[in-house]
Amino acid sequence: MSGTEGKGMVKDSRSQPTLGMDPFEDTLQRLREAFRSGRTQPAEFRAAQLKGLGRFLQEHKQLLQEALAQDLHKSAFQADVSELILCQKEVDLALRNLHAWMKDQPVAKNLLTQLSSAFIRKEPFGLVLILSPWNYPVNLTLLPLVGALAAGNCVVLKPSEISRGTEKVLAEVLPQYLDQSCFAVMLGGPEETGQLLKHKFDYILFTGSPRVGKIVMAAAAKHLTPVTLELGGKNPCYVDDNCDAQIVANRVAFFRYFNAGQTCVAPDYVLCSPDMQERLVPALQSAIARFYGEDPRASPDLGRIINEKHFQRLRGLLGCGRVAIGGQSEESDRYIAPTVLVDVQETEPVMQEEIFGPILPIVTVRSLDEAIDFINRREKPLALYAFSNSSQVVNQALARTSSGNFGGNEGFMYLTLWSMPFGGVGHSGMGRYHGKFSFDTFSNHRACLLSHAGLEKLNELHYPPYTAVKKKLMSWALGSQSCTLL
Repeated sequence: MSGTEGKGMVKDSRSQPTLGMDPFEDTLQRLREAFRSGRTQPAEFRAAQLKGLGRFLQEHKQLLQEALAQDLHKSAFQADVSELILCQKEVDLALRNLHAWMKDQPVAKNLLTQLSSAFIRKEPFGLVLILSPWNYPVNLTLLPLVGALAAGNCVVLKPSEISRGTEKVLAEVLPQYLDQSCFAVMLGGPEETGQLLKHKFDYILFTGSPRVGKIVMAAAAKHLTPVTLELGGKNPCYVDDNCDAQIVANRVAFFRYFNAGQTCVAPDYVLCSPDMQERLVPALQSAIARFYGEDPRASPDLGRIINEKHFQRLRGLLGCGRVAIGGQSEESDRYIAPTVLVDVQETEPVMQEEIFGPILPIVTVRSLDEAIDFINRREKPLALYAFSNSSQVVNQALARTSSGNFGGNEGFMYLTLWSMPFGGVGHSGMGRYHGKFSFDTFSNHRACLLSHAGLEKLNELHYPPYTAVKKKLMSWALGSQSCTLL
């Protein structure tokens, strides 16, 4: 793909052969100057950018659907429900609430500050870098962009070079809908991204693997740049004996095989008793056949692996344990059938890395306690799921573990709720976004106290020397936290 740089709207460092030159400096300098000018601060400017993003989604819906089909074999409907509609709803939410989100937030005062104005002001950080992945290349690029624009930042987008069709649309079409003095798309692979990260940004949001997340965080640390890291991991799914095996199989199969398993919050492996495994495997077989037909390769609803490298990695994992369902693959089509593995050992490769494909290993445990111990011996996952007819079992799984997100008798439907934050914990990430949480993530929460220029007599209370009366009054005033927000 050839990057076009009309008025600096796209910078493709892959087309810059000159040694010793920094392909990003001019564009970044232009964005910094635009921010310093105050251009992005007014609510009217922010709303105009959000409306432009909304028009991009509406006017190029078919183009985006075609790009997602090219990259991931997504059907138009799956592209809509997992990417385009969610982005449009995020834009709509931000536009409806922008003025309320931007308002200064009054806070409680004590007697010493009662005549002052105390509030929190949400101000933009400045120049934000968003590094997005290939698995949901529209959703995971534009959702954080909404928050960054709403918060009044200048933004550099770096879409994944792996999802080439979507990258092309984002680079060549999206900038036409945004103010190019405050927004840019940067292109390139790992080498170019490494170059980009040498520059100072005011905030970085990265979505991807923990391995690359560490590289991003190390680069950010050199400039003391704050980061949100949306990483991955192995998401456990505990299935209790006390449940309907077919209902569980329907839900687990849907969320495991959606987008060909290339979802960071998908159930990565099942923990259940040997008895439940005997019930669950045929139920999963039934669910897969109902969802994708007897020949899943012919189903329009089953995606494909993003590229040859990931296809070969996943095909290597098919040798772990024993294939109970599926196991077929076709290199020319990057197709891997919805697969279930049993007799899987904890030490096998399929249990050592995030699978990120349509393969579901089942590991047997004897009890909920053993399952919780299994989970807690590992890094904290991005998501954790528990299925049981007993609310006590689900609540135990919730109370005795830690994860970025949790689903009880449910998959990742929480991603459709803008009232909830999305983010990881520990090895699975830090920080959160979605809805107002995105606005808050990309805003500096500035503590402000505005006092009167006069009334100096009142301040004499806390000036030395400290008499016994002053000490008593100061102690009393400091301890008198008021509920008033005036």
